[in-house]
Amino acid sequence: MNAMNTVNILDSIIPISLFNKGQANKIFADVKKFGTRIVVKNNAPECILMSPQSYQQMMEEYENAILAAEAEKRLANKIEYISHEDVMRDFGIDSSDLDDVEVNLE
Repeated sequence: MNAMNTVNILDSIIPISLFNKGQANKIFADVKKFGTRIVVKNNAPECILMSPQSYQQMMEEYENAILAAEAEKRLANKIEYISHEDVMRDFGIDSSDLDDVEVNLE
């Protein structure tokens, strides 16, 4: 996702009155074509318009940042970790037991 600079921000401001003037379709088309738009009401930001794809990407990046911060926090604690092999041995699982297991990761 691209960071917005001052020029982009100024170009992205949309007065809420344009919605009242029947220009919603044009505004939504601009969001698809140019990206994020900031809707202002009484010269104050009221909401942000963005495509569903941009929103999903932003949320994924946010979730990844939270996971990375948690991983760094855990690594900083210098905890002794249990190996994969030790876990399998403790539960009595052999690698051949996992041959027919299907795993779907998101």
